[in-house]
Amino acid sequence: MSEKSLIRRFAAVALVLLSSACAVSAAESDPIITGPAPKPLAPCAWWYGIGDSPSSWEIRAAAKHYDVVVLNAWETSAMRKLHELNPRVKVLVYKDFSSTRNYYGAVEGDRDARYLPTGVGYVAAEQKQPGWFAISTLGQRIEWDGYPKHWQMTVWDPAYQKAWADAVVGEVLREGWDGVLADNDFSSLRYYSPSIIAGTADSAGSDRLLRDGLDGMLQLTGDALEKAGKMLIPNVSESQLTPGRWSAHSRYAGAMEENFGLQGDDGTGELITFQGNQFKEQRAQAALGESWLLLITHTKSDREERVGYASAALLASPHTCWTRAEPDYKNPYWSVYQDARLGEAVETANRLPSGVWNRRYSGGWVAVNPTKTSVLLTPPPGLVTLRGEAVPAQLDLPSADAVVLVNAPSR
Repeated sequence: MSEKSLIRRFAAVALVLLSSACAVSAAESDPIITGPAPKPLAPCAWWYGIGDSPSSWEIRAAAKHYDVVVLNAWETSAMRKLHELNPRVKVLVYKDFSSTRNYYGAVEGDRDARYLPTGVGYVAAEQKQPGWFAISTLGQRIEWDGYPKHWQMTVWDPAYQKAWADAVVGEVLREGWDGVLADNDFSSLRYYSPSIIAGTADSAGSDRLLRDGLDGMLQLTGDALEKAGKMLIPNVSESQLTPGRWSAHSRYAGAMEENFGLQGDDGTGELITFQGNQFKEQRAQAALGESWLLLITHTKSDREERVGYASAALLASPHTCWTRAEPDYKNPYWSVYQDARLGEAVETANRLPSGVWNRRYSGGWVAVNPTKTSVLLTPPPGLVTLRGEAVPAQLDLPSADAVVLVNAPSR
Protein backbone atom coordinates (compact mmCIF):
# COMPACT_ATOMS: atom_id res chain seq x y z
CA MET A 1 0.00 0.00 0.00
CA SER A 2 1.33 3.47 -0.88
CA GLU A 3 2.13 6.10 1.73
CA LYS A 4 -0.77 8.23 0.46
CA SER A 5 -3.17 5.33 0.84
CA LEU A 6 -2.04 4.77 4.40
CA ILE A 7 -2.47 8.46 5.18
CA ARG A 8 -6.02 8.42 3.77
CA ARG A 9 -6.96 5.35 5.77
CA PHE A 10 -5.50 6.72 9.00
CA ALA A 11 -7.36 9.97 8.36
CA ALA A 12 -10.60 8.08 7.85
CA VAL A 13 -10.14 6.20 11.12
CA ALA A 14 -9.35 9.42 12.94
CA LEU A 15 -12.47 11.03 11.49
CA VAL A 16 -14.63 8.15 12.69
CA LEU A 17 -13.15 8.37 16.21
CA LEU A 18 -13.58 12.14 16.27
CA SER A 19 -17.16 11.86 15.06
CA SER A 20 -17.90 9.31 17.77
CA ALA A 21 -16.46 11.58 20.45
CA CYS A 22 -18.44 14.53 19.18
CA ALA A 23 -21.59 12.44 19.09
CA VAL A 24 -21.15 11.47 22.74
CA SER A 25 -20.55 15.09 23.71
CA ALA A 26 -23.59 16.25 21.77
CA ALA A 27 -25.73 13.51 23.29
CA GLU A 28 -24.88 14.81 26.75
CA SER A 29 -25.98 18.37 26.03
CA ASP A 30 -28.22 18.53 22.96
CA PRO A 31 -31.47 16.78 22.02
CA ILE A 32 -31.14 14.16 19.31
CA ILE A 33 -32.87 15.20 16.11
CA THR A 34 -33.93 12.32 13.92
CA GLY A 35 -35.90 11.99 10.73
CA PRO A 36 -37.81 9.12 9.15
CA ALA A 37 -35.72 6.15 8.11
CA PRO A 38 -35.35 5.72 4.34
CA LYS A 39 -37.90 3.29 2.94
CA PRO A 40 -36.36 -0.04 1.82
CA LEU A 41 -38.16 -0.36 -1.49
CA ALA A 42 -38.12 -3.18 -4.02
CA PRO A 43 -35.38 -2.78 -6.63
CA CYS A 44 -35.82 0.05 -9.09
CA ALA A 45 -34.73 -0.34 -12.72
CA TRP A 46 -31.82 1.18 -14.61
CA TRP A 47 -30.26 0.97 -18.05
CA TYR A 48 -26.57 0.55 -18.86
CA GLY A 49 -27.08 1.91 -22.35
CA ILE A 50 -23.55 1.79 -23.78
CA GLY A 51 -24.37 -0.20 -26.91
CA ASP A 52 -25.84 1.35 -30.04
CA SER A 53 -27.21 4.88 -30.07
CA PRO A 54 -30.66 4.87 -28.44
CA SER A 55 -33.64 5.31 -30.71
CA SER A 56 -36.48 7.71 -29.98
CA TRP A 57 -38.70 4.94 -28.59
CA GLU A 58 -35.86 3.69 -26.38
CA ILE A 59 -35.38 7.18 -24.95
CA ARG A 60 -39.11 7.46 -24.23
CA ALA A 61 -39.13 4.02 -22.60
CA ALA A 62 -36.06 4.86 -20.53
CA ALA A 63 -37.60 8.11 -19.29
CA LYS A 64 -40.73 6.21 -18.23
CA HIS A 65 -39.18 3.18 -16.57
CA TYR A 66 -35.67 3.91 -15.30
CA ASP A 67 -34.24 5.78 -12.34
CA VAL A 68 -30.69 5.78 -13.75
CA VAL A 69 -29.43 5.67 -17.34
CA VAL A 70 -25.78 5.39 -18.42
CA LEU A 71 -24.90 6.59 -21.93
CA ASN A 72 -21.79 7.01 -24.03
CA ALA A 73 -20.18 10.44 -24.01
CA TRP A 74 -21.32 11.30 -27.54
CA GLU A 75 -25.01 10.75 -26.68
CA THR A 76 -25.48 14.30 -25.41
CA SER A 77 -28.72 14.79 -27.35
CA ALA A 78 -30.21 11.64 -25.82
CA MET A 79 -29.13 12.81 -22.37
CA ARG A 80 -30.85 16.16 -22.81
CA LYS A 81 -34.01 14.52 -24.15
CA LEU A 82 -34.13 12.21 -21.11
CA HIS A 83 -33.81 15.20 -18.80
CA GLU A 84 -36.60 16.93 -20.71
CA LEU A 85 -38.93 13.92 -20.51
CA ASN A 86 -38.13 13.07 -16.89
CA PRO A 87 -36.10 15.58 -14.84
CA ARG A 88 -35.81 13.02 -12.02
CA VAL A 89 -33.86 10.43 -14.01
CA LYS A 90 -30.10 10.43 -13.35
CA VAL A 91 -28.16 10.32 -16.62
CA LEU A 92 -24.50 9.36 -16.23
CA VAL A 93 -21.73 9.44 -18.81
CA TYR A 94 -19.64 6.31 -19.35
CA LYS A 95 -15.90 6.78 -18.83
CA ASP A 96 -13.20 4.13 -18.36
CA PHE A 97 -10.81 4.66 -15.45
CA SER A 98 -8.14 2.22 -16.60
CA SER A 99 -7.70 2.24 -20.38
CA THR A 100 -7.27 4.42 -23.39
CA ARG A 101 -8.54 3.19 -26.74
CA ASN A 102 -7.65 3.58 -30.39
CA TYR A 103 -10.43 1.75 -32.20
CA TYR A 104 -12.44 3.67 -34.78
CA GLY A 105 -14.74 6.10 -32.99
CA ALA A 106 -12.30 6.77 -30.18
CA VAL A 107 -9.74 7.82 -32.79
CA GLU A 108 -10.73 9.47 -36.05
CA GLY A 109 -7.90 9.59 -38.55
CA ASP A 110 -4.87 11.05 -36.81
CA ARG A 111 -6.71 12.64 -33.88
CA ASP A 112 -8.77 11.71 -30.88
CA ALA A 113 -12.54 11.93 -31.22
CA ARG A 114 -14.30 14.91 -29.63
CA TYR A 115 -16.15 12.66 -27.17
CA LEU A 116 -14.17 9.80 -25.67
CA PRO A 117 -15.11 6.59 -23.84
CA THR A 118 -12.15 7.32 -21.57
CA GLY A 119 -10.68 10.32 -19.84
CA VAL A 120 -7.39 10.45 -21.76
CA GLY A 121 -7.23 10.10 -25.54
CA TYR A 122 -4.90 7.60 -27.20
CA VAL A 123 -3.42 10.11 -29.66
CA ALA A 124 -2.88 12.75 -26.97
CA ALA A 125 -1.08 10.22 -24.75
CA GLU A 126 0.95 8.86 -27.67
CA GLN A 127 2.13 12.30 -28.71
CA LYS A 128 2.53 14.07 -25.36
CA GLN A 129 2.68 11.50 -22.55
CA PRO A 130 3.79 8.07 -23.86
CA GLY A 131 4.86 7.22 -20.31
CA TRP A 132 1.20 6.96 -19.36
CA PHE A 133 0.93 3.63 -21.20
CA ALA A 134 1.56 0.80 -18.74
CA ILE A 135 4.52 -1.37 -19.73
CA SER A 136 4.95 -5.08 -18.99
CA THR A 137 8.14 -6.69 -17.72
CA LEU A 138 8.70 -7.68 -21.37
CA GLY A 139 8.89 -4.00 -22.28
CA GLN A 140 5.59 -3.98 -24.17
CA ARG A 141 2.41 -1.98 -23.82
CA ILE A 142 -0.43 -4.00 -22.30
CA GLU A 143 -3.38 -4.57 -24.63
CA TRP A 144 -6.37 -6.20 -22.96
CA ASP A 145 -7.16 -9.76 -24.00
CA GLY A 146 -10.57 -9.95 -25.64
CA TYR A 147 -10.74 -6.17 -26.02
CA PRO A 148 -8.62 -5.14 -29.01
CA LYS A 149 -7.18 -1.62 -28.96
CA HIS A 150 -7.87 -1.16 -25.23
CA TRP A 151 -4.57 -0.22 -23.57
CA GLN A 152 -3.83 -0.32 -19.85
CA MET A 153 -2.74 3.05 -18.47
CA THR A 154 -0.61 4.04 -15.47
CA VAL A 155 -3.50 4.72 -13.12
CA TRP A 156 -0.98 5.09 -10.25
CA ASP A 157 0.69 8.12 -11.89
CA PRO A 158 -0.56 11.35 -10.23
CA ALA A 159 -0.19 13.22 -13.53
CA TYR A 160 -2.42 10.69 -15.32
CA GLN A 161 -4.93 10.82 -12.47
CA LYS A 162 -5.14 14.61 -12.64
CA ALA A 163 -5.42 14.70 -16.42
CA TRP A 164 -8.22 12.11 -16.33
CA ALA A 165 -10.13 13.87 -13.55
CA ASP A 166 -9.75 17.36 -15.07
CA ALA A 167 -10.96 16.20 -18.49
CA VAL A 168 -13.91 14.17 -17.24
CA VAL A 169 -15.14 16.62 -14.60
CA GLY A 170 -14.85 19.46 -17.10
CA GLU A 171 -16.89 17.52 -19.67
CA VAL A 172 -19.60 16.64 -17.14
CA LEU A 173 -20.03 20.28 -16.16
CA ARG A 174 -19.86 21.57 -19.71
CA GLU A 175 -22.39 19.12 -21.18
CA GLY A 176 -24.78 18.83 -18.25
CA TRP A 177 -24.44 15.18 -17.25
CA ASP A 178 -25.59 14.19 -13.75
CA GLY A 179 -22.31 12.41 -13.14
CA VAL A 180 -19.97 9.62 -14.21
CA LEU A 181 -20.12 5.85 -14.41
CA ALA A 182 -16.41 5.00 -14.11
CA ASP A 183 -15.78 1.57 -15.59
CA ASN A 184 -12.95 -0.84 -14.73
CA ASP A 185 -12.31 0.13 -11.14
CA PHE A 186 -10.94 -3.39 -10.87
CA SER A 187 -8.99 -5.40 -8.31
CA SER A 188 -6.89 -7.54 -10.62
CA LEU A 189 -5.37 -7.24 -14.08
CA ARG A 190 -5.53 -11.00 -14.62
CA TYR A 191 -9.07 -10.83 -16.02
CA TYR A 192 -7.70 -8.72 -18.88
CA SER A 193 -4.07 -9.75 -19.23
CA PRO A 194 -1.49 -12.15 -17.78
CA SER A 195 1.15 -9.42 -18.01
CA ILE A 196 3.24 -8.31 -15.05
CA ILE A 197 3.64 -4.56 -14.86
CA ALA A 198 7.22 -3.36 -15.11
CA GLY A 199 8.65 -2.51 -11.70
CA THR A 200 6.57 -5.14 -9.88
CA ALA A 201 7.73 -8.65 -9.02
CA ASP A 202 4.59 -10.64 -9.76
CA SER A 203 0.87 -10.45 -10.52
CA ALA A 204 0.05 -9.74 -6.87
CA GLY A 205 2.41 -6.75 -6.93
CA SER A 206 0.88 -5.51 -10.20
CA ASP A 207 -2.59 -5.78 -8.71
CA ARG A 208 -1.59 -3.85 -5.59
CA LEU A 209 -0.11 -1.10 -7.76
CA LEU A 210 -3.34 -0.88 -9.77
CA ARG A 211 -5.61 -0.93 -6.72
CA ASP A 212 -3.66 1.81 -4.99
CA GLY A 213 -3.70 3.87 -8.18
CA LEU A 214 -7.42 3.44 -8.60
CA ASP A 215 -7.90 4.44 -4.95
CA GLY A 216 -6.21 7.72 -5.80
CA MET A 217 -8.19 8.24 -9.01
CA LEU A 218 -11.43 7.60 -7.18
CA GLN A 219 -10.66 10.15 -4.47
CA LEU A 220 -9.43 12.85 -6.83
CA THR A 221 -12.37 12.50 -9.22
CA GLY A 222 -14.96 11.84 -6.53
CA ASP A 223 -13.99 14.90 -4.50
CA ALA A 224 -14.17 17.14 -7.58
CA LEU A 225 -17.53 15.79 -8.75
CA GLU A 226 -19.03 15.89 -5.26
CA LYS A 227 -17.93 19.51 -4.85
CA ALA A 228 -19.69 20.30 -8.13
CA GLY A 229 -22.87 18.52 -7.03
CA LYS A 230 -22.33 15.64 -9.45
CA MET A 231 -22.23 11.86 -9.00
CA LEU A 232 -19.40 9.33 -9.25
CA ILE A 233 -20.37 5.67 -9.47
CA PRO A 234 -17.47 3.28 -10.18
CA ASN A 235 -17.87 -0.23 -11.54
CA VAL A 236 -16.15 -1.96 -8.61
CA SER A 237 -15.14 -5.27 -10.13
CA GLU A 238 -14.23 -8.33 -8.06
CA SER A 239 -14.76 -6.50 -4.78
CA GLN A 240 -15.30 -9.84 -3.03
CA LEU A 241 -11.53 -10.37 -3.42
CA THR A 242 -10.61 -7.39 -1.23
CA PRO A 243 -12.49 -6.82 2.05
CA GLY A 244 -13.53 -3.20 2.47
CA ARG A 245 -13.14 -2.29 -1.20
CA TRP A 246 -16.87 -2.06 -1.97
CA SER A 247 -17.46 0.16 1.07
CA ALA A 248 -14.50 2.40 0.27
CA HIS A 249 -15.31 2.77 -3.41
CA SER A 250 -19.07 3.36 -2.99
CA ARG A 251 -18.53 6.29 -0.62
CA TYR A 252 -19.43 9.01 -3.12
CA ALA A 253 -22.72 8.42 -4.97
CA GLY A 254 -22.59 4.62 -4.80
CA ALA A 255 -21.16 1.80 -6.88
CA MET A 256 -21.95 -0.66 -9.66
CA GLU A 257 -21.63 -4.46 -9.63
CA GLU A 258 -21.55 -5.91 -13.13
CA ASN A 259 -21.53 -9.60 -12.16
CA PHE A 260 -24.29 -9.69 -9.58
CA GLY A 261 -26.01 -12.92 -8.57
CA LEU A 262 -23.88 -15.21 -10.74
CA GLN A 263 -22.35 -18.59 -9.98
CA GLY A 264 -18.62 -18.62 -9.38
CA ASP A 265 -16.18 -20.48 -11.62
CA ASP A 266 -14.71 -22.51 -8.75
CA GLY A 267 -16.87 -25.54 -9.54
CA THR A 268 -18.86 -25.48 -6.28
CA GLY A 269 -22.03 -24.11 -7.85
CA GLU A 270 -22.33 -21.39 -5.21
CA LEU A 271 -23.28 -17.77 -5.98
CA ILE A 272 -20.17 -15.59 -6.05
CA THR A 273 -22.02 -12.48 -4.83
CA PHE A 274 -22.43 -14.04 -1.39
CA GLN A 275 -18.79 -15.01 -1.01
CA GLY A 276 -16.23 -12.97 0.90
CA ASN A 277 -17.24 -9.71 2.51
CA GLN A 278 -18.95 -8.09 -0.48
CA PHE A 279 -22.58 -8.90 0.33
CA LYS A 280 -22.17 -7.74 3.93
CA GLU A 281 -20.77 -4.42 2.71
CA GLN A 282 -23.56 -4.05 0.15
CA ARG A 283 -26.18 -4.72 2.84
CA ALA A 284 -24.64 -2.00 5.01
CA GLN A 285 -24.69 0.48 2.12
CA ALA A 286 -28.30 -0.35 1.27
CA ALA A 287 -29.39 0.01 4.89
CA LEU A 288 -28.14 3.62 4.96
CA GLY A 289 -30.30 4.41 1.93
CA GLU A 290 -28.05 7.29 0.88
CA SER A 291 -26.27 6.02 -2.23
CA TRP A 292 -26.92 3.98 -5.34
CA LEU A 293 -26.35 0.26 -5.83
CA LEU A 294 -26.45 -0.38 -9.58
CA LEU A 295 -26.62 -4.13 -10.12
CA ILE A 296 -26.41 -6.17 -13.35
CA THR A 297 -27.05 -9.89 -13.81
CA HIS A 298 -25.91 -11.45 -17.08
CA THR A 299 -28.66 -13.91 -17.88
CA LYS A 300 -28.88 -16.93 -20.14
CA SER A 301 -31.91 -18.48 -18.45
CA ASP A 302 -34.99 -17.71 -16.38
CA ARG A 303 -33.15 -19.01 -13.31
CA GLU A 304 -30.40 -16.40 -13.61
CA GLU A 305 -32.96 -13.61 -14.07
CA ARG A 306 -34.87 -14.83 -11.01
CA VAL A 307 -31.71 -15.11 -8.90
CA GLY A 308 -30.49 -11.67 -9.92
CA TYR A 309 -33.73 -9.89 -9.07
CA ALA A 310 -34.30 -11.77 -5.81
CA SER A 311 -30.72 -11.12 -4.68
CA ALA A 312 -31.20 -7.43 -5.43
CA ALA A 313 -34.42 -7.51 -3.38
CA LEU A 314 -32.35 -8.63 -0.39
CA LEU A 315 -30.61 -5.24 -0.71
CA ALA A 316 -33.77 -3.14 -0.73
CA SER A 317 -33.24 0.62 -0.38
CA PRO A 318 -34.48 3.81 -2.04
CA HIS A 319 -31.56 3.54 -4.49
CA THR A 320 -31.02 -0.16 -5.18
CA CYS A 321 -31.52 -0.63 -8.93
CA TRP A 322 -31.23 -3.87 -10.89
CA THR A 323 -31.23 -4.89 -14.52
CA ARG A 324 -30.40 -7.92 -16.60
CA ALA A 325 -28.15 -8.08 -19.64
CA GLU A 326 -29.07 -10.56 -22.36
CA PRO A 327 -26.52 -10.85 -23.78
CA ASP A 328 -25.32 -7.23 -23.77
CA TYR A 329 -26.46 -3.68 -23.07
CA LYS A 330 -27.76 -2.66 -26.48
CA ASN A 331 -31.44 -2.44 -25.62
CA PRO A 332 -33.34 -1.25 -22.55
CA TYR A 333 -34.84 -4.26 -20.80
CA TRP A 334 -37.85 -4.54 -18.52
CA SER A 335 -38.06 -7.75 -16.50
CA VAL A 336 -41.29 -9.46 -15.50
CA TYR A 337 -39.96 -9.35 -11.94
CA GLN A 338 -39.87 -5.56 -12.04
CA ASP A 339 -43.66 -5.73 -12.43
CA ALA A 340 -43.99 -7.89 -9.30
CA ARG A 341 -44.92 -4.87 -7.15
CA LEU A 342 -43.26 -6.18 -4.02
CA GLY A 343 -43.61 -2.77 -2.43
CA GLU A 344 -41.64 -2.01 0.72
CA ALA A 345 -39.50 -4.45 2.70
CA VAL A 346 -41.01 -5.01 6.14
CA GLU A 347 -37.96 -6.75 7.62
CA THR A 348 -34.24 -7.03 7.09
CA ALA A 349 -32.78 -9.72 4.87
CA ASN A 350 -32.42 -12.85 7.00
CA ARG A 351 -29.88 -15.62 6.67
CA LEU A 352 -31.25 -19.00 7.75
CA PRO A 353 -29.08 -21.75 9.29
CA SER A 354 -29.26 -23.56 5.93
CA GLY A 355 -27.47 -20.63 4.25
CA VAL A 356 -30.62 -19.44 2.44
CA TRP A 357 -31.45 -15.72 2.54
CA ASN A 358 -35.04 -14.44 2.58
CA ARG A 359 -36.95 -11.21 3.04
CA ARG A 360 -40.59 -10.29 3.49
CA TYR A 361 -42.15 -7.37 1.62
CA SER A 362 -45.47 -5.64 1.99
CA GLY A 363 -46.41 -7.19 -1.34
CA GLY A 364 -44.60 -10.52 -1.27
CA TRP A 365 -41.54 -12.55 -0.31
CA VAL A 366 -38.18 -13.50 -1.85
CA ALA A 367 -35.68 -16.24 -1.02
CA VAL A 368 -32.23 -16.95 -2.47
CA ASN A 369 -30.20 -20.14 -2.06
CA PRO A 370 -26.53 -19.21 -2.70
CA THR A 371 -25.25 -22.59 -1.47
CA LYS A 372 -24.24 -25.73 -3.38
CA THR A 373 -27.10 -27.90 -2.06
CA SER A 374 -30.90 -27.70 -2.35
CA VAL A 375 -32.86 -26.55 0.71
CA LEU A 376 -36.44 -27.25 1.83
CA LEU A 377 -38.26 -24.00 2.69
CA THR A 378 -41.61 -23.11 4.24
CA PRO A 379 -42.86 -19.89 2.63
CA PRO A 380 -45.17 -17.52 4.50
CA PRO A 381 -48.90 -18.18 3.98
CA GLY A 382 -51.06 -16.23 1.56
CA LEU A 383 -48.62 -16.07 -1.36
CA VAL A 384 -48.82 -17.03 -5.02
CA THR A 385 -46.42 -17.11 -7.97
CA LEU A 386 -46.18 -14.16 -10.34
CA ARG A 387 -48.61 -16.06 -12.56
CA GLY A 388 -51.11 -16.37 -9.72
CA GLU A 389 -50.47 -20.06 -9.13
CA ALA A 390 -50.87 -21.60 -5.67
CA VAL A 391 -47.72 -22.20 -3.62
CA PRO A 392 -47.13 -25.53 -1.82
CA ALA A 393 -46.64 -25.58 1.95
CA GLN A 394 -42.98 -26.44 1.38
CA LEU A 395 -40.64 -25.57 -1.47
CA ASP A 396 -37.49 -27.41 -2.52
CA LEU A 397 -35.21 -24.54 -3.53
CA PRO A 398 -32.33 -25.84 -5.68
CA SER A 399 -28.72 -24.72 -5.35
CA ALA A 400 -28.00 -21.26 -6.81
CA ASP A 401 -31.69 -20.59 -7.35
CA ALA A 402 -34.31 -18.21 -5.99
CA VAL A 403 -38.04 -17.74 -5.63
CA VAL A 404 -40.14 -14.56 -5.90
CA LEU A 405 -43.71 -14.79 -4.56
CA VAL A 406 -46.40 -12.13 -4.24
CA ASN A 407 -49.48 -11.67 -2.08
CA ALA A 408 -52.55 -13.53 -3.25
CA PRO A 409 -55.24 -11.17 -4.61
CA SER A 410 -57.79 -10.20 -2.01
CA ARG A 411 -61.28 -11.61 -2.56
